[in-house]
Amino acid sequence: MKKKTALVLEGGGLRGAYTAGALSWLIDNGISFDNAYGISTGAVYLSTYLMGSKENLKYFSTNGITDKRIVGLKPLLRCGHIVDYEFLFDVIMSKELSYDISPLKDVKTDAKIGVYVLEDGKTEYLPVQEITMQELKASTSLPILGKVFESHGRHLLDGGITDMIPIEEAVNDDCENYLIITTKPGDFVRKPAKDFVVQVMKRTYPQCENISYDYKIRHLNYQKQIDMIKGLVEEKKAIYVYPSKHSKVTRLGGSKEELEALYDLGYADMENNKEAILALLK
Repeated sequence: MKKKTALVLEGGGLRGAYTAGALSWLIDNGISFDNAYGISTGAVYLSTYLMGSKENLKYFSTNGITDKRIVGLKPLLRCGHIVDYEFLFDVIMSKELSYDISPLKDVKTDAKIGVYVLEDGKTEYLPVQEITMQELKASTSLPILGKVFESHGRHLLDGGITDMIPIEEAVNDDCENYLIITTKPGDFVRKPAKDFVVQVMKRTYPQCENISYDYKIRHLNYQKQIDMIKGLVEEKKAIYVYPSKHSKVTRLGGSKEELEALYDLGYADMENNKEAILALLK
């Protein structure tokens, strides 16, 4: 029986420019996977990669996402949120990039994106072939900073509340070989959420008892996911690609030049791991 190969993508907001560069390398090298998993920004870039659009990966991650109408005071005054995800998708992506998710219906890869379901208080994975645009928007919508999106009567947010790196879902699907791409340097350590933020979460989403607790233990879940990845690498079942250099780009901030450099770094780091990647996925 053929071993199932899996692509696993972390989120990271603007730091996802690194992922976009790495995925562009995969497109250039004609590499595909049996399974694929994306969280937060990684969900959008996964969808774009599956549709084979290198041009959209490059433009969106280094240019479109820096539009000042997306993050800050302007969106706060316009829509009541610090990040206007509807403007991001409906204007930047749909109008300027002609972004259309209908081709995902024909994707052969068993691919999923994660969303946090407020009614259930947990992250759920949706097949990309069946997702709506509302669900794709929700997959990137940060709690507190962004809007809660509704789809099929359920209220959704970014799945990164619990699963920053969707490695557990890939393992649960009995995948055997993994290419894991994250947006943090190898020495990154996630700090515990501040009590103030946890309390804000509790008051902002009173209908969901789990969300504040999930955010409180987020750093523990992240470390658990990193430990799983390291274990798979030691077993020679995974290639783990992450930024080989530190960048000034943050989740919500970065200049076009910094994002282009991060995109190029993602591409270069994949090229530097080319032999190992091809050997693993052979």
